[in-house]
Amino acid sequence: MNTAVINIKTEPETKMRAHKVAEEIGVSLSALINAYLKELIKTKKVEFNAGEEPSDYLLKVIKKAEENYKKGNTSPAFTNAKDAIKYLEDQGI
Repeated sequence: MNTAVINIKTEPETKMRAHKVAEEIGVSLSALINAYLKELIKTKKVEFNAGEEPSDYLLKVIKKAEENYKKGNTSPAFTNAKDAIKYLEDQGI
């Protein structure tokens, strides 16, 4: 199998805990990361589940974001970073 190397930076504690979880379920950390990347490609979605319910604040913010999206109240799409930076500067950000 032809492979490519991905180097990422993470906190040592995060790596250690992720490695422990991988061992507990009987797979390598590389296998978990590869599975995640394949799911990302397949679904084009990024989902995280910390095993707990979202806070009331987060639910409120998500609801507001969904309402804004449905109304078309979103920032424009950009084809390059220069235009995106100009848009943000024009917004005072």
